Amino acid sequence: MRTAQETRKTKETDIAIALSLDGGAVEISTGIGFFDHMLTAFAVHGGFGLQVKAAGDLYVDGHHTVEDTGIVLGKAFAKALGDKSGIARFGSFYIPMDEALAFAAVDVSGRPFLAFRAEFSQERTGEYDLCLTEEFLRAFAMNAGITLHVRLEYGANAHHEVEAIFKAVAHALRLATAQTGGGVLSTKGSL
Repeated sequence: MRTAQETRKTKETDIAIALSLDGGAVEISTGIGFFDHMLTAFAVHGGFGLQVKAAGDLYVDGHHTVEDTGIVLGKAFAKALGDKSGIARFGSFYIPMDEALAFAAVDVSGRPFLAFRAEFSQERTGEYDLCLTEEFLRAFAMNAGITLHVRLEYGANAHHEVEAIFKAVAHALRLATAQTGGGVLSTKGSL
């Protein structure tokens, strides 16, 4: 099993994550209902086992909790992938969600980068500030060591727009981390 456990404790947050790239239980608790919903969708659509327990300074806002969860999840992904041998490496996916359409492409390259293009129809959904979507994905990509491109093509409902993004990223990662049985997919011989 390709698994990892990671924790991070600061004056702002206390986060523990257990990840299995090959499936398992999904239990999410961050104190931000919509973010829990997105992480659950991410795990289910990616086929990942994921347990997240996060406590943060939500009296300030959700920024530290969301960003730090991205940091810890990214580190867990990097650890679970090991030397990245025997995976497909690349994945891309479109997700339609009612009126919204999102696209994600990933390269599990060891070269962290996020290209994020999205204009949301609203600023918030529930207690979740939509600008935190980019913050989460940036923290995740940088700490996972992946190149991630995300684009919201269009939409009219912020809930659908963000959910389509999380699901597109999950499916792209599912494809990129699929086991192929080969070596490292690189002309250099390592990633």
